[in-house]
Amino acid sequence: MLLFKINSYSIYRFQRLLSLYQKNNEILSISSSMKLNAALKKLLDSKQYKEALDLFDQKFEICTDFTIDMAIKACTISKDYKRGFNIQKRLTSNSLNNPFIQVSLIRLYMQYGDVDSATRLFSSTANKSNYIYTAMFKGLISNNMAEKVFDLLDEMEIKPDSFTLTILFNACAQVANDRAMKIGRKLLDELPENYRNNVVVLNSAMHMLMKFGDIQSAERIFRSIKAKDIITYNAIIKGYVGNEMFEKALDLFEQIHLNFDSVTY
Repeated sequence: MLLFKINSYSIYRFQRLLSLYQKNNEILSISSSMKLNAALKKLLDSKQYKEALDLFDQKFEICTDFTIDMAIKACTISKDYKRGFNIQKRLTSNSLNNPFIQVSLIRLYMQYGDVDSATRLFSSTANKSNYIYTAMFKGLISNNMAEKVFDLLDEMEIKPDSFTLTILFNACAQVANDRAMKIGRKLLDELPENYRNNVVVLNSAMHMLMKFGDIQSAERIFRSIKAKDIITYNAIIKGYVGNEMFEKALDLFEQIHLNFDSVTY
């Protein structure tokens, strides 16, 4: 019996050592950036964030900006903030000027609640794009600082795209004071023609108007949307309920011939 236990333990140790040896060989065989990116993506797709970040650390010398961006995103998803901050410290100035890495770092800081660091990084960025503005706006909203979105908007030197407009309408809806109403209506009045059929933008605008209590304007947008989706109906029905117009909400609810989701119910 004792001999059996010893043999079982020996087999277990052998299998463990073999597994570690094979794993080490796999890491050593990753000699190119392309192979590293593929291996990292495979680990991230299977939600093995720690293993992915360990591999990133071991192969940092062959990492590209694409690899770095994936690693920072993994830190954000897994909430391994300390590791994310350490990655930033290791970056070259060229990598720090990569717009995708900048946005990933801003998202990391914002999720951690370090708005000051995110703001410093944003302020140091030259040639700001809608991509980085959208990241900042979303981060401020998630940190209950939607009013600061309007301060950044005042400094914005480029026209907001459809993604940025959607976030801006959401910020206006969240704040819903005089300043927010003025900004929201101005953005809506100046909405480019090519966005006037964008259902995502119009849904967020309709939600904003309902938060303002401007039922008629929200209804006009609702009627103008040709391809109404479930989010469109959710927005107006919730708007009616929020404005205590329960009969209208019920009437519209009974007219819908779409598959409902849990938000509508």
